[in-house]
Amino acid sequence: MRNAKIDLGSSRPFLATPQEGAQIAVDPFAAERRLQTAIWIYDIDNSCVLYANASACHLWQAENEEVLRRRDLTRDMSSTVANRLKQYQIDFIERDATFNEMWTLYPNGEPTSTMIIFRGFWLPDGRMAMQCEVVGRADDQPSNLRSAEALLHTDVMITLYERNGPAFYMNPAARNTSIHPAHRISEIFADLEDYEELVWELEQSGEHRMVVKVVTGSGQRWYDLSAKQCSDAVTGKPTVLVTAVDVSELKNARDKARYLADSDQLTGCYNRSYLQQHMTMLAQYQTERCALLYFDVDRFKQINDRLGHEMGDVVLKEIASRAKGAIRSSDIIVRLGGDEFVIIFEDTPNEADFAPKIERLLEIISKPITHDATRVSVTVSMGVATFLPSSADFTAVMREADIALYTSKQTGRNRVTFFSDEMGTAAKARDLIEVELKRAVENDEFVLHFQPRIDLRTGKAVSVEALVRWQHPQRGLVMPGEFIPVCEETGLIEDLGQLIFKTGCEQALAWQRAGLDLELSINISPRQFDDTRLMQSLEAFSRHPEFRPGKIELEITESVLIGDHDRIEQKLEAISRMGYRIAIDDFGTGYSNLSYISRFPLNCLKIDQSFIHQLPRSGPIISLILTLAKQIGATVVAEGVETQSQLDWLREQDCEQVQGYLLSRPVEVSKLADAVEDLNIFSGT
Repeated sequence: MRNAKIDLGSSRPFLATPQEGAQIAVDPFAAERRLQTAIWIYDIDNSCVLYANASACHLWQAENEEVLRRRDLTRDMSSTVANRLKQYQIDFIERDATFNEMWTLYPNGEPTSTMIIFRGFWLPDGRMAMQCEVVGRADDQPSNLRSAEALLHTDVMITLYERNGPAFYMNPAARNTSIHPAHRISEIFADLEDYEELVWELEQSGEHRMVVKVVTGSGQRWYDLSAKQCSDAVTGKPTVLVTAVDVSELKNARDKARYLADSDQLTGCYNRSYLQQHMTMLAQYQTERCALLYFDVDRFKQINDRLGHEMGDVVLKEIASRAKGAIRSSDIIVRLGGDEFVIIFEDTPNEADFAPKIERLLEIISKPITHDATRVSVTVSMGVATFLPSSADFTAVMREADIALYTSKQTGRNRVTFFSDEMGTAAKARDLIEVELKRAVENDEFVLHFQPRIDLRTGKAVSVEALVRWQHPQRGLVMPGEFIPVCEETGLIEDLGQLIFKTGCEQALAWQRAGLDLELSINISPRQFDDTRLMQSLEAFSRHPEFRPGKIELEITESVLIGDHDRIEQKLEAISRMGYRIAIDDFGTGYSNLSYISRFPLNCLKIDQSFIHQLPRSGPIISLILTLAKQIGATVVAEGVETQSQLDWLREQDCEQVQGYLLSRPVEVSKLADAVEDLNIFSGT
């Protein structure tokens, strides 16, 4: 790169500067030609000699000046030397610098080491060249010559600083990156605290090494920097010798690797691995109480199933972004996985002041999210546990926050719950239930009770619904409301569902052999519906020689129908072809999309009991369901009938079947035949 022509004003303090209007000598080098000392003028921009006296020609082993001018000096010049000469040129222009150094020249490829004084030399065209004057032969000791050559070419930056002053010396590598030639050591540090650390360490031990961010002529970089106290060999003044290696690429690569190791790639939050490290660090320096906030997205599976995983990712990223923007820089947010997040808040000694902040955070996160014209209503449930880092157990704190989150879920979602000792006691009882449930599934401690379903046109019991009970060894009969939620959360519902299906089918065959003509309705949970074992069990029982198509009905909830409609339709069609009936349980309370009513092979709609209890106000809704069912040829069953007025209203509206306590409570299998007979007699059949 050629340096630009400069203004030749009178303020320039340099040699041989041509003045405006002055006549330029024919031979500007005439005086130097008469000297015995080797002198030549080097054109830095074009890498060639412009003028040379006889001694210089002899040194360069050239027959004459013209031969030396034509010589291509770049052939034996390294890039380091070329850069060094460019540095000289800048220093000549900016501060009229003079350099006295040992250089090794290579005339015709033969090394010749000399001491040379380099000065700036203005050319008639306004460019800066370099006057080179040999002042003596260099020490010819090989080790000294090689040391000087290595110092010139090394990429290690070496600078000698006056203790409280500017740089005395910089090797080419250091000069090439310096902010200016006379800078002080304090100026290279991007962070003053790093400089203060260096000063302190030098005072303590006389030397220090650090990886530090520095300021260079090309911007901020990372250096592996070593500093030692010493004395200047020329003046004897106290100095600091600094050697540095640019490790920016390595540092950035390591930082990126650490970021990837500690961060969640989707949201940019920290990950579970980093959370453990952070909690360990808190225990070492944090003395005030902290808080761990555990939250997840309410009904996130439905977002994925309805709108696709891409939209689910958008929701997670937006929630993470909102949370990051609402917390302090000292707090951290972690994505544990899926839709679960943790935020660690430092210095939260007062729960009364902290609680409103979390409520505001809940409000910020729970605003609707819009993406590509799709608007999603999002809420989150939160659980908070406070702790003292120096004495807290990370696992225990996470457990407490999880218990509080569970309480938020159980009490309606979209809320914040702070952990209390009472919650801990309840959670221990729940954990005990979980352990006992695992044993109960293994030991087959469950029994089925059956609730009859009445056909209002004939008054006869035509079907029964299988309802599970837990025959606890110590507590006796435990109702499903106490253990089914635990089974659903832990995944035990899949094993329990298999057990219920097997027991129910065996009972249906027993009734058939005994001449009791009843259909059997069995509940299938969403998790069981996705379990591959369900299809295997259905197919196996359908091949039983006594299997009668249409006698086993599978009750699924509307949430089962959310997701990949093609896959769900294929599965339901396969179940229907095997000979099973399909009923929608609690119809009207979930994903009541009219499209699936006609798309899927549905045989029965069971109106949720909440509508029955609200009669006659809910009459229009029930009438609509009855009309829809007739259009698709499905049977309608009203659940939860408990009063005569409800039964009368349903009969008047031509509801086909009813089920509820008014007619019969669920009964154990040994009493079912009598219960059915009583119902048939009561109806007059």
